[in-house]
Amino acid sequence: MDLEDGRSLAFPIGWYPSLAYGTKAERNNLQISSAGYGINWPDLDEDIGIEGLLLGLRSSESHASFERWLKDRNKVL
Repeated sequence: MDLEDGRSLAFPIGWYPSLAYGTKAERNNLQISSAGYGINWPDLDEDIGIEGLLLGLRSSESHASFERWLKDRNKVL
């Protein structure tokens, strides 16, 4: 992603498991937060703050929480 100040950010998709498991269409459906400091993927229930990316922080979601998300996702698909 490109920031207004000219910097570009990239991060390994594996840092955010729900993005890694999402389809291309789900990953492409994103919204910038109203204040412009974060990104939301509504189809994947994922929110990432720009500050965390700048600090190199990975998802803080617990393994148990991700497993529940994955189980619920598989029921829908």
